[in-house]
Amino acid sequence: MDKERILIVDDDRNICELLRLYLEKEGYETFIANDGEAALAAYDEKKFDLVLLDVMMPRVDGWEACRRIRAKGNTPIIMLTAKGETFDKVLGLELGADDYVVKPFDTKEVVARIKAVLRRSGRNGGGRRTEGALVFDNLVVNITKYELKVRDEVVDTPPKELELLYHLASNPNKVFTRDALLDEVWGFEYYGDSRTIDVHIKRLREKLEGVSDQWSLKTVWGVGYKFELKE
Repeated sequence: MDKERILIVDDDRNICELLRLYLEKEGYETFIANDGEAALAAYDEKKFDLVLLDVMMPRVDGWEACRRIRAKGNTPIIMLTAKGETFDKVLGLELGADDYVVKPFDTKEVVARIKAVLRRSGRNGGGRRTEGALVFDNLVVNITKYELKVRDEVVDTPPKELELLYHLASNPNKVFTRDALLDEVWGFEYYGDSRTIDVHIKRLREKLEGVSDQWSLKTVWGVGYKFELKE
């Protein structure tokens, strides 16, 4: 099995070396870039499974690098930030980051976050990402084309239904509350009823019922919903 590749981006060379040592010990292949410009060049040149991205860097900062990487594809991104303000966290997540770690950090925590993000992204869970699409058994959710394929047939799906399914399937086995799904799929400005989620889930289930025994849309009673992937 090929080693998973991680791009470490930080202008602090000591931090880069520390992360490299820990990650290679865990069996990952690592590459280092010391500014946003070098990170973007490396990203275009090689295929990575995850990017660890510092926020405060010369030339191109982490926010801009995150935005540009996300425009190119769905490679998971974890932001490294020296600031703990909510604004930074929210901005990073809105730009498409999958997680964030505040400095100073425990290297073991960073490794644990990386494993969790790779697991949620489908790298370790029976699914895979490819060019804006999530691919599972008998199911392809393509967010770039806004296309849902079930058993290789395109199924007509409204945009919000597709975005909801994509968000859930991007985070296999993670439970989301209705309010969290409203925030993350409809946006912070949406003040509609959380039953909107129930209606969309019901419609998705009608399209996906009996399609595969390897995954399913599950209700977690009293909490919300998850895209369950069989281990």
